[in-house]
Amino acid sequence: MPSEFALDGAALRRARSRTVWVLSLGQILGGLAFGATISLGAVLAADISGDESLSGLATASVTLGAAAAAVPLAALARRRGRRPSLTSGMAVALVGVVVVVLAAAGRSFPLLLVGFVLIGAGQAANLQSRFAAADLATDRSRARDLSVVVWATTIGAVLGPNLVGPGQVLGAALGMPPLTGPYLFTVVAQLLGMALYLIALRPDPLLLAQRVAAARILSGAGAIARADRPTAARYAVFTIAGAHAVMVSVMAMTPVHLLHHGATVEIIGLTISLHIAGMYALSPVFGILADRLGRTRTVLGGQVLLAAALLTAALGQESSTAVIVALILLGLGWSASTVAGAALLTEASAEARRTRRQGRSDLTMNLVAALGAILAGIALSWIGYGGLALCGLVVVGAVVALSPLGRRDAPASVTV
Repeated sequence: MPSEFALDGAALRRARSRTVWVLSLGQILGGLAFGATISLGAVLAADISGDESLSGLATASVTLGAAAAAVPLAALARRRGRRPSLTSGMAVALVGVVVVVLAAAGRSFPLLLVGFVLIGAGQAANLQSRFAAADLATDRSRARDLSVVVWATTIGAVLGPNLVGPGQVLGAALGMPPLTGPYLFTVVAQLLGMALYLIALRPDPLLLAQRVAAARILSGAGAIARADRPTAARYAVFTIAGAHAVMVSVMAMTPVHLLHHGATVEIIGLTISLHIAGMYALSPVFGILADRLGRTRTVLGGQVLLAAALLTAALGQESSTAVIVALILLGLGWSASTVAGAALLTEASAEARRTRRQGRSDLTMNLVAALGAILAGIALSWIGYGGLALCGLVVVGAVVALSPLGRRDAPASVTV
């Protein structure tokens, strides 16, 4: 790469645009692979273990795997760039898929869980993609660029589960173990995603951003990022983790609650589908709002949506319609909070600390998700679905109360 490229504004804009589109396509492939994988995870776990109460360990294993991979992948990105980091995560997930198929063939439940833990690395790579979209962004475009990549997840998340039927037919024709046919699509999607990143993610956005920052410091033009703002960064991590905790806790228990109240499988499926749409479909809107109104204001808007969701779930828990509305609002509140929170975390972190904090943020949100799902089950049995929803208001209240920290140490001319 010629040295003058680093300070060529037009070239940087082209690189930024190319990065967003490549990451969006990669996110579609990653979401497709993850959707096809996780849709049968609980069923496989119950079938191989012979105990339905252990079915939730499949999702928990993927979540813990994503948490375990978050920091190492961020460290690899820091040293070598986004390209090797993202492809490494997908490669580990690919190994996990092979392990899952072997576990199904050998009827080994412990090996199955190991496979799902490895698959979690692919989810960690998908999460890292949103931060990669912000590497070359400016304050005016950071949240929008990030949100476009998040939005692309919608396509894969919707298409993935719908490949279960064709995958079963294809797997049976090839003599694969029962319930593992859809993983063929996972393998293909992961391989295509790896090839895409290796070939098309050039220049590497993080390495280029580092080079631009170094060149501007040497020239006296200033760095690509502001001075480090650790307090605001910690608030951003708390915001992301808090929204994720509330979302996962309520969402995980909704199918159980609806089933106990006589809802059909179709209603449950519709509820979760609309919830996923709320999580991703409007993320570009929240990205634009975060760029125009400010990160913290958009976070607060997300808390309003989360509060409305929790109150609707608590007060309307006997109505399937009210629960559906609550889950849509829950997805929207999560989207606004995490998109704005991720943008705030990126710009509040000095370049030298940015990827490390991003990895810790992903680690935190995944650990919180696993813990939230476990505690939600206990809360559901003790205080019911409405009580569980009201507990989430404590987290929302904390995010709102601490919101002044999101503006800590910000320049007076900048709205965050």
